Amino acid sequence: MTRPTSDYQGYVNPLVDRYASQDMSHLFSPQYKFQTWRRLWVALAEAEAEVGLNISQAQIEELRAHVEDINFEVAEAQEKILRHDVMAHIHAYGAQCPQARGIIHLGATSAFVGDNTDLIQMRAALELIRTRLVNVMDALAQFAAAHRDVVTLGYTHFQPAQLTTVGRRAVLWLQDLTFDLEDLEHVLATLHFRGAKGATGTQASFMRLCNDDADKVKAIDQRVAEKMGFERTLPVTGQTYPRKYDSRVLGVLAAVAQSAHKFSNDVRLSQSLSEMEEPFGSSQVGSSTMAFKRNPTRSERIAALSRHVICNSLNPALTAAGQWFERTIDDSANKRLSIPEAFLATDAILVLYQEIAAGLTVYPAVMARRVADHLPFLVTENIMMEGVVQAAADRQMLHEKIRQHAMETWHHMRVDGGLNDLLGRLRDDPAFEAVRAQIPDAPTPHAYTGRAMQQVDEFLETVYQPIRERHGALLGAVVETHV
Repeated sequence: MTRPTSDYQGYVNPLVDRYASQDMSHLFSPQYKFQTWRRLWVALAEAEAEVGLNISQAQIEELRAHVEDINFEVAEAQEKILRHDVMAHIHAYGAQCPQARGIIHLGATSAFVGDNTDLIQMRAALELIRTRLVNVMDALAQFAAAHRDVVTLGYTHFQPAQLTTVGRRAVLWLQDLTFDLEDLEHVLATLHFRGAKGATGTQASFMRLCNDDADKVKAIDQRVAEKMGFERTLPVTGQTYPRKYDSRVLGVLAAVAQSAHKFSNDVRLSQSLSEMEEPFGSSQVGSSTMAFKRNPTRSERIAALSRHVICNSLNPALTAAGQWFERTIDDSANKRLSIPEAFLATDAILVLYQEIAAGLTVYPAVMARRVADHLPFLVTENIMMEGVVQAAADRQMLHEKIRQHAMETWHHMRVDGGLNDLLGRLRDDPAFEAVRAQIPDAPTPHAYTGRAMQQVDEFLETVYQPIRERHGALLGAVVETHV
């Protein structure tokens, strides 16, 4: 659909326009938000009627009939006059429900709809993030299994260190996400409803409505929660739910962003080494000038969005720290930005992550060539250990000898353009005479990968498979990036 020309005259949030899925965008849309407000008002009226307040079934039916057909224009006009969004929507709802107008929001404060809706949105958004997360994990698990025995250089300090396998590296990425899934599920399991608590959390207004019958007040609180799909409400609140909830939730999103950023770094480095490549479309353009380029733009976008989420997680932390007594409204404008944007960006990150993980191309021949170039260096730890075990040699002396020969070999390779002749140098050194027979002429790479392949198998079987079985119903969700 062509966008009207007027739509191009103002700022458009790229998280919505370019990056996040429609599913996540809908959860933070005006329709979803204000429809949830109305569902809460219906639930409150039902609960109050059920404990004996003078609210008729006709009034409740009228409220139900207009939950979805929100008269936004009326609400917007009212807010300009009242400068209060909740009261504006109460008036707009009341205009559609003349019989029920007088009982809308009875006993409640603005946080009844605002905070409970925030919790409903965050729960639904966390559930969507969980779906995204387990699908990324499944793509990584398949990738790890398929490449469990593809030998590659392992790095520390981005310097060749020992051999590993591509599958072993992938389970490191996967393990990070298992930590994130554990945290996410804990937060979901402990995300309680605010409920019907009144202006400062004491439920004084509901006690007044119920003639000081505490059991009825507690019943209203619990019934509203259950009608909105929550088992429990917070036992105490101020006017709002504790803003630490927001900090906990965004802490989970920031953790996902950390894991994704680390993955994107590894893909970008691997692509620079020509060992691995993220998906690249047949008509995709890498550069407006250098037509040959195959830039890792998806991974770069993950890194960019991840930084946004990580930085954004400071917003609710500072808000929680800065609250006054039962509530101060300096959280409101910040929450409107920080919470939705963190979810939209994390959603976009995981859509990209799944796309990359499912489409990674591995170049074993390039890896094998680089392994061969460095393998003589990588086998020296085994030679040193053999010297200590078989000939009772001094480990530190052997370490120094290897270091000296290695430095000379580096010079020979880099300055003279020669081949890696380190093993020949060691064989010629009398210090290694006792283990000369154990110094290989042509080392076999797989012999130096330790338990890498077994660790892949063990991790997938003991750690990932139970996750897959638990969340099998969520698998198969595929969302394409916008651009």
